[in-house]
Amino acid sequence: MNKIKVAILGATGTVGQRFVELLENHPFFEVGHLCASEKSSGQLYKEVMKSRWKISPNIPEYAKNLTIDPCNPENQNVKIAFSGLDSDVAGKIEMDYASFGINVVSNAKNYRMQPNVPILSSEVNPEHLEVIKYQPTKGKIVTNSNCTIMGLTITLKPLHELFGIESVFIVSMQAISGAGYPGVPSMDILGNVIPYISGEEEKVEMEPKKCLGKVNNNIIENADFKISAQCNRVPVLDGHLVCVSVKLKKKPSRKEILEAWENFEGEPQRLKLPSAPEKVILYREEIDRPQPRVDLNTGKGMTTVVGRLREDSIFDYKYVVLSHNTIRGAAGAAVLNAELLYKKGYL
Repeated sequence: MNKIKVAILGATGTVGQRFVELLENHPFFEVGHLCASEKSSGQLYKEVMKSRWKISPNIPEYAKNLTIDPCNPENQNVKIAFSGLDSDVAGKIEMDYASFGINVVSNAKNYRMQPNVPILSSEVNPEHLEVIKYQPTKGKIVTNSNCTIMGLTITLKPLHELFGIESVFIVSMQAISGAGYPGVPSMDILGNVIPYISGEEEKVEMEPKKCLGKVNNNIIENADFKISAQCNRVPVLDGHLVCVSVKLKKKPSRKEILEAWENFEGEPQRLKLPSAPEKVILYREEIDRPQPRVDLNTGKGMTTVVGRLREDSIFDYKYVVLSHNTIRGAAGAAVLNAELLYKKGYL
């Protein structure tokens, strides 16, 4: 098959590197442009990344000798731009690409809460894609959720469908890679926990309600449950761990919740998309799991790992969720979203 040409925006950053890695030999997509700031443009990717490539032993061969381009859609003959840009610059650049007719699959927060822009989690809300045809630009923008809520929302989806959610309380323990490179200063994070991440709690309290909302009158209307969050940065390299307490409209048994998670699958699994994990949710029965060190790469980093489900004395149930923040919570989810766009004919 003729592969679809794509660009990676912010290719030198933490999420950009994941895109470079995950798109190597992809069956649908071929990277035509690696794009970054003017400071890097005009140089070979391997030269710029000599001391910045951090996610694996070697830069993929296909990327080494690509010349870095500025983030400018002109003269880029691509159908998709995967954006790993920082939100400080993502807004204008992503809109420039969309206006030029290039579809943008973004990790940035800038357009997430627009009513005709889906916060797409491919297993959770594929029906939200129908609102993109009401975006005014020729190219369309699809976003990921905040990386902290990716696994959370996946676990809430079957509970919301089967039992109804009344309220959710979460405490997050977020890895330092979520802050990008070079991340949190070592003297702040080593041997320490920082109980504040700028803007994080607001995003965590808003985005799940949109992800689990319904399309009505060509826009996405939020789900009606309440959510409260406390977010913390912890000295873990990759992997966001979230402690969840949930109150349901109809209280199920523990067995019913486990069955709901066990049986949960979505469009990516039915369509057998290349990046789709075989198991969307894996429950660990061990009393001290999941743990980032041992469970993070389950399903090549795309499976959400859950454990410690038990009754809660204030809410109904509580449990722990682990997801890979730069794969499932960022680049991997974006690639999966693009695969879904391709298979459903949106390109």
